[in-house]
Amino acid sequence: MMTPCTSDCEPLKALVRTIPDFPKPGILFYDITTLLKDPKGFAALIDALAQYYIDKDIDLVLGIEARGFIFGPALAYRLNAGFVPVRKPRKLPGPTVRVTYDLEYGSDTLEVHADAIEPGQRVVLVDDLLATGGTMEATIKLVQQLGGEIAGLGFAIELDFLKGRERFRDYDVFSLLHYDE
Repeated sequence: MMTPCTSDCEPLKALVRTIPDFPKPGILFYDITTLLKDPKGFAALIDALAQYYIDKDIDLVLGIEARGFIFGPALAYRLNAGFVPVRKPRKLPGPTVRVTYDLEYGSDTLEVHADAIEPGQRVVLVDDLLATGGTMEATIKLVQQLGGEIAGLGFAIELDFLKGRERFRDYDVFSLLHYDE
């Protein structure tokens, strides 16, 4: 289900800075740090995410390293849910489960604690940006390994022109801000 940003979100879009040619030539980087430093903007972003998920009986919010750590705990607090960090390898102290996935330029790995999700718990996975969807797809596999039920995939920004949403037709994907290029 796609819920496009309404006119209420336009002030949030104005707080996102675009930086050309970062991290490499030809890439237009959508920098959310300018939105995060604005107290009203950050609150509005968390409020909008929470409003979408408030009635969905969420047990856990999983935040993907690194920017998912910014939104995840705040959203979990608003939903009266727990927070689970999804980390790069060797960052978690206890036993973990892991998934390795392919990137354009190699591969990467994500981990969660092996006891982070109980079978049947309803979880929302959050990250700052939906581009091609590879990182989110790997996180879904982690949740599936532990028997969690995916209640939704939440993003602050979606780059619609990269069509990452198409990977997640079986899931409720909510992105607050949409960019066509």
